[in-house]
Amino acid sequence: MRSREYGPDLTPPWKRQQPAPEVAAERDLVVEEAATGFCGAVVRCERTAEGFTVTLEDRFGKHRVFPLVPRGFLLEGRVVTLVRPAAAAPVPARGPGRTASGSVAVPGARARVARESRIYVEGRHDAELVERVWGDDLRIEGVVVEYLEGVDDLPAIVDAFAPGPGRRLGVLVDHLLPGTKEHRIAERVTGDHVLVVGHPYVDVWQAVKPAALGIAAWPAVPRGEVWKEGVCRRLGWPVDTPAAWKRILAAVDGWKDLEPELLGRVEELIDFVTLPGED
Repeated sequence: MRSREYGPDLTPPWKRQQPAPEVAAERDLVVEEAATGFCGAVVRCERTAEGFTVTLEDRFGKHRVFPLVPRGFLLEGRVVTLVRPAAAAPVPARGPGRTASGSVAVPGARARVARESRIYVEGRHDAELVERVWGDDLRIEGVVVEYLEGVDDLPAIVDAFAPGPGRRLGVLVDHLLPGTKEHRIAERVTGDHVLVVGHPYVDVWQAVKPAALGIAAWPAVPRGEVWKEGVCRRLGWPVDTPAAWKRILAAVDGWKDLEPELLGRVEELIDFVTLPGED
């Protein structure tokens, strides 16, 4: 007969691994990651392409991202399993709320009928990042953002748009530096009713602050190598750019997660296409 002290696999009870208590990964909870010993406060808990993760910030301000796995953390020396915190019940605002861009929120405001003026960006990732941070503002202002899939055909696109009074066009360009192809194209189309601005980055990915992703810096990728794929390799991510972009976009909570070189340019375009008297 089998002893009641042994399980079906005959493992004695004192050798069985007991389930670790589950603890919600609430913001500012201080834990230690069991495998690496990294100790920090919870900054965020989110879904990524690889599953749910938690971002910890140590006392020096360094961020690291870890997967939420069973028995993966220590809390006051005890092994625990971190889990996603329950959704908090909404609480009445004590003051004016803020949009992701930092603007004062307008509760219950309806989207304005779209203006004839538009903002064009180079690609889908640019458009999704602008929507994530400035989406609420753009709907109130009635500004539509569209993407171009590159700027090589920008002169023809501007001609087809037919800009004029009340029909302004703002364009955001990647890697807009003097002497580049992008800069020469921008000079050809800029006018009273067309404004082309840009950031210095190879791709809009770099406009997301490394700290938001828990990395020290964006890696350098040699010329001749596909930049996004090179970034994935050097960060140890799967070479899957759609999944990598989802991970990057999910790390952006608002304007504080973006570099000022992008923030200023987008704000400049919004001001340009919403100029008073240009409706």
